[in-house]
Amino acid sequence: MPSKARSRAACSPSRSLTPISASGRYSYYSGYYHRHAFDDCARYLWPELADVDKLVIGSFCSIGTGASFMMAGNQGHRNDWVSSFPFFYMKEEPAFAGAQDAFRKAGDTVIGSDVWIGAEAMIMPGIRIGHGAVIGSRALVTKDVEPYTIVGGNPARPLRKRFGDEDIALLLEMAWWDWPLNDIEAAMGLLCSGDIRGLHARWRMGQAGAGGEAS
Repeated sequence: MPSKARSRAACSPSRSLTPISASGRYSYYSGYYHRHAFDDCARYLWPELADVDKLVIGSFCSIGTGASFMMAGNQGHRNDWVSSFPFFYMKEEPAFAGAQDAFRKAGDTVIGSDVWIGAEAMIMPGIRIGHGAVIGSRALVTKDVEPYTIVGGNPARPLRKRFGDEDIALLLEMAWWDWPLNDIEAAMGLLCSGDIRGLHARWRMGQAGAGGEAS
């Protein structure tokens, strides 16, 4: 594989996310073709403000080049007012002195674990994407995405589930992305296969051996 295809930036608070963002283990942003770090994907995040919406990314997420996360709620634009212009942000203009603050939060944007976000996809404010979901390239995500669902288009719509409902329930029960690294290593052969039932059986055996505690 060419080295440029493997050019990746880890999505960790200590390396590339802003202080008001958080990510889990091993999630990465593959930004070679857009020539920027993950900071530029998280739009309108303000580290100096403690009460704004946060971007939370789970573990083992793959984020394609040019993906973007729109933050900061409505960014001061009220489409239910006569004008959507953010007069309040231009206090230096005397004529705008009477403007009201139009900012509204949208809630945290939360990306589950083992999520694959395609190149140039855009995630709108306050969206929650479930574990195991796949976001198609250049999709515009305006609604929450259920776990293990593939979405695409503008606006993004569900295309299909990755697995049947019973298998999805097993995957969510196991939550393999939370396992200790040695357990992940031991189960790698199953993780790199379609054998969900086999992985679940192995996990249950681990639970029984640990006296009921999850592996």
